[in-house]
Amino acid sequence: MVNHWTASCASIPYGFTKEWKTPAETQSGASADCKAKAVALYQTMLEYGASNLRLVIGKRTSTSSGPRTLGLEWDSNAGSYVLDPTINWQAYRTSDLGQRAYIPFYAFAGSRKFRAARATLVAQN
Repeated sequence: MVNHWTASCASIPYGFTKEWKTPAETQSGASADCKAKAVALYQTMLEYGASNLRLVIGKRTSTSSGPRTLGLEWDSNAGSYVLDPTINWQAYRTSDLGQRAYIPFYAFAGSRKFRAARATLVAQN
């Protein structure tokens, strides 16, 4: 199901906006950027009972020169995954990604926020 939801968001045409869209606006079929797609996927997964889910601001690769991206990290019973509903159509195991892929800077999980420290997320007060 997670791959289906990720693919559904990935199929939405890309279009950057300064304003944040609601998940309902994102699912309407109009273009959406990484933040809109990630928030829509985040909400869907929460609605279906996913836990240990974080919105993550970071770089897609260590050599990415473009703007930052927003995706998700999910710790499930089957392992830890990175979900990027802007670029990827499926979830990838964190252990299968190299150290130069999906570099987190900040993460948000509900009311909790984290700062990345040497490729790990550290809780912030």
